Amino acid sequence: MFNLFYVVPAVLIFLVFSVFPIYRTIQYSFTNSNGVTFNFNYIGFDNYVKALTDATWWHGVGNGLFFAVTALIFMNSIALLLALSVNTGIRGNKAYRVIFYIPPILSGIVVGYLWKWIYDPDGLINLLLRAIGLKEWTHAWLGETGTALISVSAASMWQGVGGSFILFLAGLQGIPAQLYEAAKMDGANRVQQLIYITIPSLRRVYTLVNILTILGAMQIFNHVYSMTNGGPGYATEVPALRIYREAFRNGDFGMASTFSVLFALMLFVVSIIQLKYSQKDD
Repeated sequence: MFNLFYVVPAVLIFLVFSVFPIYRTIQYSFTNSNGVTFNFNYIGFDNYVKALTDATWWHGVGNGLFFAVTALIFMNSIALLLALSVNTGIRGNKAYRVIFYIPPILSGIVVGYLWKWIYDPDGLINLLLRAIGLKEWTHAWLGETGTALISVSAASMWQGVGGSFILFLAGLQGIPAQLYEAAKMDGANRVQQLIYITIPSLRRVYTLVNILTILGAMQIFNHVYSMTNGGPGYATEVPALRIYREAFRNGDFGMASTFSVLFALMLFVVSIIQLKYSQKDD
Protein backbone atom coordinates (compact mmCIF):
# COMPACT_ATOMS: atom_id res chain seq x y z
CA MET A 1 0.00 0.00 0.00
CA PHE A 2 2.82 2.39 0.88
CA ASN A 3 4.25 1.94 -2.62
CA LEU A 4 1.22 3.73 -4.05
CA PHE A 5 2.59 7.01 -2.65
CA TYR A 6 5.41 6.80 -5.21
CA VAL A 7 2.81 6.81 -7.97
CA VAL A 8 0.85 9.81 -6.67
CA PRO A 9 3.16 12.56 -8.07
CA ALA A 10 3.07 11.08 -11.57
CA VAL A 11 -0.72 10.66 -11.41
CA LEU A 12 -1.17 14.26 -10.22
CA ILE A 13 1.03 15.57 -13.04
CA PHE A 14 -0.96 13.52 -15.56
CA LEU A 15 -4.28 14.78 -14.19
CA VAL A 16 -3.20 18.44 -14.07
CA PHE A 17 -1.40 18.65 -17.40
CA SER A 18 -3.32 16.10 -19.50
CA VAL A 19 -6.76 15.17 -18.21
CA PHE A 20 -7.79 18.62 -16.94
CA PRO A 21 -6.79 20.49 -20.15
CA ILE A 22 -8.73 17.95 -22.23
CA TYR A 23 -11.76 18.42 -20.00
CA ARG A 24 -11.52 22.23 -20.24
CA THR A 25 -11.11 22.10 -24.00
CA ILE A 26 -14.26 20.02 -24.36
CA GLN A 27 -16.07 22.34 -21.96
CA TYR A 28 -14.98 25.50 -23.83
CA SER A 29 -16.09 24.00 -27.12
CA PHE A 30 -19.69 24.50 -25.97
CA THR A 31 -19.14 28.15 -25.01
CA ASN A 32 -18.31 31.54 -26.51
CA SER A 33 -15.25 31.92 -24.28
CA ASN A 34 -12.55 34.41 -25.25
CA GLY A 35 -9.92 32.54 -23.24
CA VAL A 36 -9.14 35.55 -21.04
CA THR A 37 -12.08 35.98 -18.70
CA PHE A 38 -14.48 33.51 -17.12
CA ASN A 39 -17.46 35.47 -18.39
CA PHE A 40 -18.76 33.13 -21.05
CA ASN A 41 -22.05 31.58 -21.98
CA TYR A 42 -22.90 28.04 -22.93
CA ILE A 43 -24.22 28.02 -26.49
CA GLY A 44 -24.79 24.31 -26.99
CA PHE A 45 -23.72 22.82 -30.31
CA ASP A 46 -23.60 26.14 -32.17
CA ASN A 47 -19.81 25.99 -32.52
CA TYR A 48 -19.95 22.44 -33.85
CA VAL A 49 -22.60 23.35 -36.42
CA LYS A 50 -20.43 26.27 -37.61
CA ALA A 51 -17.32 24.09 -37.71
CA LEU A 52 -18.94 21.24 -39.62
CA THR A 53 -20.27 23.66 -42.26
CA ASP A 54 -17.04 25.67 -42.54
CA ALA A 55 -15.60 25.08 -46.03
CA THR A 56 -12.22 26.61 -45.11
CA TRP A 57 -11.83 24.20 -42.19
CA TRP A 58 -12.49 21.19 -44.39
CA HIS A 59 -10.12 22.56 -47.00
CA GLY A 60 -7.47 22.68 -44.27
CA VAL A 61 -8.26 19.09 -43.28
CA GLY A 62 -7.83 18.10 -46.92
CA ASN A 63 -4.43 19.80 -46.98
CA GLY A 64 -3.50 17.92 -43.81
CA LEU A 65 -4.42 14.65 -45.51
CA PHE A 66 -2.30 15.68 -48.49
CA PHE A 67 0.71 16.18 -46.20
CA ALA A 68 0.04 12.78 -44.60
CA VAL A 69 -0.32 10.87 -47.87
CA THR A 70 2.75 12.42 -49.49
CA ALA A 71 4.79 11.72 -46.35
CA LEU A 72 3.60 8.10 -46.25
CA ILE A 73 4.46 7.52 -49.89
CA PHE A 74 7.61 9.53 -50.45
CA MET A 75 9.17 10.32 -47.07
CA ASN A 76 8.83 6.83 -45.63
CA SER A 77 10.00 5.21 -48.86
CA ILE A 78 13.13 7.36 -48.86
CA ALA A 79 13.66 6.67 -45.15
CA LEU A 80 13.40 2.91 -45.73
CA LEU A 81 15.87 3.03 -48.64
CA LEU A 82 18.33 5.04 -46.55
CA ALA A 83 17.97 2.60 -43.65
CA LEU A 84 18.53 -0.39 -45.94
CA SER A 85 21.64 1.26 -47.39
CA VAL A 86 23.15 2.11 -44.01
CA ASN A 87 22.28 -1.30 -42.57
CA THR A 88 24.31 -3.07 -45.28
CA GLY A 89 27.48 -1.82 -43.61
CA ILE A 90 28.54 0.67 -46.25
CA ARG A 91 31.63 2.71 -45.56
CA GLY A 92 30.92 5.61 -43.22
CA ASN A 93 27.54 4.27 -42.10
CA LYS A 94 27.96 5.73 -38.59
CA ALA A 95 28.47 9.19 -40.05
CA TYR A 96 25.35 8.78 -42.19
CA ARG A 97 23.29 7.98 -39.10
CA VAL A 98 24.27 11.34 -37.61
CA ILE A 99 23.83 13.29 -40.86
CA PHE A 100 20.37 11.90 -41.60
CA TYR A 101 19.18 12.62 -38.06
CA ILE A 102 20.33 16.26 -37.95
CA PRO A 103 17.20 17.75 -39.67
CA PRO A 104 14.67 16.25 -37.19
CA ILE A 105 16.41 17.84 -34.20
CA LEU A 106 16.35 21.32 -35.75
CA SER A 107 13.63 23.80 -34.87
CA GLY A 108 10.67 23.61 -37.24
CA ILE A 109 10.53 27.41 -37.41
CA VAL A 110 14.21 27.58 -38.35
CA VAL A 111 13.73 24.93 -41.04
CA GLY A 112 10.71 26.81 -42.34
CA TYR A 113 12.59 30.09 -42.72
CA LEU A 114 15.54 28.26 -44.29
CA TRP A 115 13.33 26.72 -46.97
CA LYS A 116 11.47 29.99 -47.40
CA TRP A 117 14.80 31.50 -48.46
CA ILE A 118 15.48 28.53 -50.75
CA TYR A 119 12.07 28.95 -52.41
CA ASP A 120 12.38 32.73 -52.72
CA PRO A 121 12.04 34.05 -56.32
CA ASP A 122 15.73 34.99 -56.04
CA GLY A 123 16.54 31.98 -53.87
CA LEU A 124 18.68 28.92 -54.38
CA ILE A 125 16.27 26.83 -56.48
CA ASN A 126 15.55 29.55 -59.03
CA LEU A 127 19.23 30.52 -59.18
CA LEU A 128 20.15 26.92 -60.02
CA LEU A 129 17.40 26.67 -62.64
CA ARG A 130 18.60 29.86 -64.32
CA ALA A 131 22.20 28.66 -64.16
CA ILE A 132 21.41 25.46 -66.09
CA GLY A 133 19.25 27.23 -68.67
CA LEU A 134 15.82 26.36 -67.29
CA LYS A 135 14.61 29.87 -66.59
CA GLU A 136 11.10 28.97 -67.77
CA TRP A 137 10.86 26.50 -64.87
CA THR A 138 11.35 29.18 -62.21
CA HIS A 139 8.40 30.01 -59.98
CA ALA A 140 7.42 32.05 -56.99
CA TRP A 141 7.20 28.66 -55.29
CA LEU A 142 5.42 29.81 -52.14
CA GLY A 143 3.42 32.53 -53.85
CA GLU A 144 1.55 30.41 -56.39
CA THR A 145 -1.39 28.21 -55.45
CA GLY A 146 -0.18 25.46 -57.76
CA THR A 147 3.21 25.05 -56.10
CA ALA A 148 2.86 26.34 -52.52
CA LEU A 149 1.40 23.17 -50.96
CA ILE A 150 3.90 20.86 -52.66
CA SER A 151 6.79 23.16 -51.68
CA VAL A 152 5.84 23.19 -48.00
CA SER A 153 5.32 19.42 -48.10
CA ALA A 154 8.83 18.90 -49.52
CA ALA A 155 10.37 21.02 -46.75
CA SER A 156 8.42 19.10 -44.12
CA MET A 157 9.52 15.74 -45.53
CA TRP A 158 13.15 16.88 -45.65
CA GLN A 159 13.02 17.45 -41.91
CA GLY A 160 10.96 14.39 -41.06
CA VAL A 161 12.74 11.71 -43.07
CA GLY A 162 15.45 11.29 -40.43
CA GLY A 163 12.98 10.26 -37.74
CA SER A 164 11.51 7.50 -39.88
CA PHE A 165 15.03 6.49 -40.93
CA ILE A 166 16.10 5.89 -37.32
CA LEU A 167 13.03 3.74 -36.59
CA PHE A 168 13.48 1.68 -39.73
CA LEU A 169 17.18 1.23 -38.98
CA ALA A 170 16.39 0.03 -35.46
CA GLY A 171 13.88 -2.44 -36.90
CA LEU A 172 16.39 -3.74 -39.44
CA GLN A 173 19.02 -4.28 -36.78
CA GLY A 174 16.50 -6.31 -34.77
CA ILE A 175 16.06 -8.91 -37.50
CA PRO A 176 18.06 -12.07 -36.61
CA ALA A 177 21.03 -12.61 -38.92
CA GLN A 178 20.31 -16.36 -38.89
CA LEU A 179 17.26 -15.77 -41.10
CA TYR A 180 19.41 -14.28 -43.85
CA GLU A 181 22.04 -17.01 -43.47
CA ALA A 182 19.40 -19.72 -43.82
CA ALA A 183 17.92 -17.94 -46.84
CA LYS A 184 21.33 -17.76 -48.51
CA MET A 185 21.84 -21.48 -47.95
CA ASP A 186 18.48 -22.09 -49.66
CA GLY A 187 19.65 -20.03 -52.64
CA ALA A 188 17.62 -16.85 -52.01
CA ASN A 189 19.03 -13.71 -53.64
CA ARG A 190 18.92 -10.22 -52.10
CA VAL A 191 15.59 -9.30 -53.68
CA GLN A 192 13.98 -12.48 -52.34
CA GLN A 193 15.48 -11.84 -48.90
CA LEU A 194 14.02 -8.33 -48.97
CA ILE A 195 10.56 -9.54 -49.99
CA TYR A 196 10.29 -12.62 -47.77
CA ILE A 197 12.37 -11.68 -44.71
CA THR A 198 13.03 -7.95 -44.37
CA ILE A 199 9.64 -6.48 -45.26
CA PRO A 200 7.55 -8.98 -43.21
CA SER A 201 9.88 -8.54 -40.24
CA LEU A 202 9.43 -4.75 -40.42
CA ARG A 203 5.64 -4.92 -40.45
CA ARG A 204 5.16 -3.74 -36.86
CA VAL A 205 7.82 -1.07 -37.23
CA TYR A 206 6.16 0.12 -40.41
CA THR A 207 2.82 0.36 -38.59
CA LEU A 208 4.40 2.51 -35.89
CA VAL A 209 6.15 4.71 -38.44
CA ASN A 210 2.93 5.12 -40.43
CA ILE A 211 0.93 6.18 -37.38
CA LEU A 212 3.58 8.66 -36.27
CA THR A 213 3.87 9.98 -39.82
CA ILE A 214 0.13 10.51 -40.21
CA LEU A 215 -0.23 12.20 -36.82
CA GLY A 216 2.82 14.38 -37.36
CA ALA A 217 1.94 15.38 -40.93
CA MET A 218 -1.67 16.25 -40.16
CA GLN A 219 -0.59 18.35 -37.17
CA ILE A 220 1.93 20.33 -39.22
CA PHE A 221 2.15 23.94 -38.05
CA ASN A 222 5.67 25.37 -37.84
CA HIS A 223 6.53 24.97 -41.51
CA VAL A 224 3.23 26.40 -42.74
CA TYR A 225 3.28 29.26 -40.24
CA SER A 226 6.83 30.34 -41.08
CA MET A 227 6.73 29.73 -44.83
CA THR A 228 3.25 30.77 -46.02
CA ASN A 229 1.01 31.44 -43.00
CA GLY A 230 -1.67 29.47 -44.82
CA GLY A 231 -1.42 31.40 -48.10
CA PRO A 232 -1.55 32.23 -50.85
CA GLY A 233 -5.23 32.61 -50.08
CA TYR A 234 -5.96 29.38 -48.21
CA ALA A 235 -3.82 27.16 -50.44
CA THR A 236 -1.73 25.87 -47.52
CA GLU A 237 -4.29 26.22 -44.73
CA VAL A 238 -4.04 23.38 -42.18
CA PRO A 239 -6.09 22.49 -39.05
CA ALA A 240 -3.43 23.48 -36.50
CA LEU A 241 -3.01 26.91 -38.09
CA ARG A 242 -6.77 27.47 -38.08
CA ILE A 243 -6.98 26.54 -34.39
CA TYR A 244 -4.14 28.94 -33.60
CA ARG A 245 -5.75 31.74 -35.60
CA GLU A 246 -9.15 31.33 -33.94
CA ALA A 247 -7.65 31.32 -30.44
CA PHE A 248 -4.88 33.90 -30.55
CA ARG A 249 -5.89 36.21 -33.39
CA ASN A 250 -9.66 36.15 -33.33
CA GLY A 251 -9.87 35.63 -29.57
CA ASP A 252 -12.55 32.93 -29.98
CA PHE A 253 -11.38 30.15 -27.68
CA GLY A 254 -14.77 28.47 -27.90
CA MET A 255 -14.43 27.98 -31.65
CA ALA A 256 -10.77 27.04 -31.35
CA SER A 257 -11.68 24.40 -28.76
CA THR A 258 -14.37 23.04 -31.06
CA PHE A 259 -11.90 22.68 -33.92
CA SER A 260 -9.44 21.04 -31.50
CA VAL A 261 -11.98 18.46 -30.36
CA LEU A 262 -13.00 17.63 -33.93
CA PHE A 263 -9.38 17.38 -35.02
CA ALA A 264 -8.47 15.14 -32.08
CA LEU A 265 -11.37 12.82 -32.93
CA MET A 266 -10.19 12.63 -36.56
CA LEU A 267 -6.65 11.72 -35.52
CA PHE A 268 -7.98 9.14 -33.05
CA VAL A 269 -10.12 7.48 -35.72
CA VAL A 270 -7.23 7.41 -38.20
CA SER A 271 -4.95 5.81 -35.60
CA ILE A 272 -7.54 3.17 -34.69
CA ILE A 273 -8.11 2.30 -38.35
CA GLN A 274 -4.37 1.96 -38.91
CA LEU A 275 -3.98 -0.28 -35.84
CA LYS A 276 -6.97 -2.45 -36.81
CA TYR A 277 -5.62 -2.81 -40.33
CA SER A 278 -2.17 -3.84 -39.09
CA GLN A 279 -3.65 -6.43 -36.69
CA LYS A 280 -5.77 -7.87 -39.49
CA ASP A 281 -2.70 -7.97 -41.70
CA ASP A 282 -0.78 -9.87 -39.01
